[in-house]
Amino acid sequence: MGRITLDKVQKAFGEVEVIPPLDLTIEDGEFVVFVGPSGCGKSTLLRLIAGLEDVTGGQIRIDGNDATSVPPAKRGLAMVFQSYALYPHMSVRKNIAFPLRMAKMEQAEQDRRVQAAADVLNLSDYIDRRPGQLSGGQRQRVAIGRAIVREPSAFLFDEPLSNLDAALRHGMRLEISELHKRLDTTMIYVTHDQVEAMTMADKIVVLQAGVIEQVGSPLELYKTPRNLFVAGFIGSPKMNFFDGAEAAKHDAHTIGIRPEHLTVSTTEGMWKGTVGVAEHLGSDTFMHIHPEANPSETITVRVGGEFSATHGDTVFLTPASDNIHRFDADGMRMG
Repeated sequence: MGRITLDKVQKAFGEVEVIPPLDLTIEDGEFVVFVGPSGCGKSTLLRLIAGLEDVTGGQIRIDGNDATSVPPAKRGLAMVFQSYALYPHMSVRKNIAFPLRMAKMEQAEQDRRVQAAADVLNLSDYIDRRPGQLSGGQRQRVAIGRAIVREPSAFLFDEPLSNLDAALRHGMRLEISELHKRLDTTMIYVTHDQVEAMTMADKIVVLQAGVIEQVGSPLELYKTPRNLFVAGFIGSPKMNFFDGAEAAKHDAHTIGIRPEHLTVSTTEGMWKGTVGVAEHLGSDTFMHIHPEANPSETITVRVGGEFSATHGDTVFLTPASDNIHRFDADGMRMG
């Protein structure tokens, strides 16, 4: 079991309130991602759940039991940090087994759990090596293995992939997602990378300044962002926004259109513009268009990789009418 409930949980450092009172329920077996810009409070919230920080107010319940004042080691949770925190003089086997030795578990059960974790994480061939003989991705798998052997009710990941290069990050994203499906255990994952959030989560919690802006599935947040902040944060490249006369045509203060929901033509369209930078990524091209009506602005468009465009070309853009997002003067979604 791994149901975690936050009831009016609050955190302040002195006079500075970093997390105003918030409510959140994480269901047993869910993969939940806390996402938001740096300093939004997502790591602090994770540390409150882990017990590494004391709450200023409110209650944390784990499987229905009040865990607000329970020490971290007795909450039944396992945390994986950004830094691998491995002991360099110990083998992979001993690093993974370390929390079991501290708990004075019988050797036979230690061996069984360590081998099971090594098998799940494809570490069996490296089990007698030391961390210095492993790649960054392998070291992160050892850190995850050390969490698995505790058989926790939930795993807490604090930006575990930020020290890895792009190729390793992609591979580890897949591995952690597969691990979640195999273990069927609650996982809470903190990242500032919304691509990680979109590709891994069952449920995303978008945070800004300690406030939960929206909770929902990746597709819900993509299709129906609650406000301008979520609309601009979720999606890559980010949504284009328009105010003034263009928004007024749609009875809104601001409208938004994603780069993939704009069509480009060299002959006709709703908005005329000039091609600036074009980023060719193989299967896709991201074109940055300066509209004729306001050349200082930039509209980002996502087109196929074969689309031919040169800096300075004139193009015409047309938004898909069904994919125009409307927002009021307070930045909240309309309709």
